[in-house]
Amino acid sequence: MKLKLPEGIESNRTVTVEAGSTLFRQGDACSSYYIVLDGAVKVFARSPRGKEVVLYRVSPGDICILTTSCILSGSQYPADAIIESDVTAIALPKRDFVQMMKDSEEFREFVLMSFGQRLTGLITLIEQVVLESVDFRLAQYLLSHADTDGFVASTHESIATEIGSAREVVGRHLKRFSSAGMVETVRGRIRIIDARALESLD
Repeated sequence: MKLKLPEGIESNRTVTVEAGSTLFRQGDACSSYYIVLDGAVKVFARSPRGKEVVLYRVSPGDICILTTSCILSGSQYPADAIIESDVTAIALPKRDFVQMMKDSEEFREFVLMSFGQRLTGLITLIEQVVLESVDFRLAQYLLSHADTDGFVASTHESIATEIGSAREVVGRHLKRFSSAGMVETVRGRIRIIDARALESLD
């Protein structure tokens, strides 16, 4: 659903944030509602021991489900968000967001529909982390991130963050994949040798 904002709100509320910046941290209060126009934001959870898992990414036209939840409930952020690529976004102060939710049916429908879609995706992620094996999650990551030549340019740590595991676990499973002839490491990159074998893992 494409959002049609009230006239003048984009020019008055547009902000830019550089890549690498932190948008919010766990425990922060939510003071603004962001609608990304350009760039990407990564939202991730971190355990007390430092283990991380990517919850979702916010791309142009998307909303952040945690921001919506925190504004509506008055709670604090339960996760962190960093800017992956330079972001241009509309930043609505909390009071303006609340007022628009009351006054604009179109805005309200946009927020609730986007919230529902994001929530479905988040539940799917939780199901995968809890119910699917590391083999399956790792294989799916490699298949979906390989370039046309079959290379995946990701570190063990970044893969672990994406699939909800630990760097050491990813390393062990990649060694098994390599021993089985499914992948190999070439100059710091992972090359898929047998995509069908990866696809068959469960």
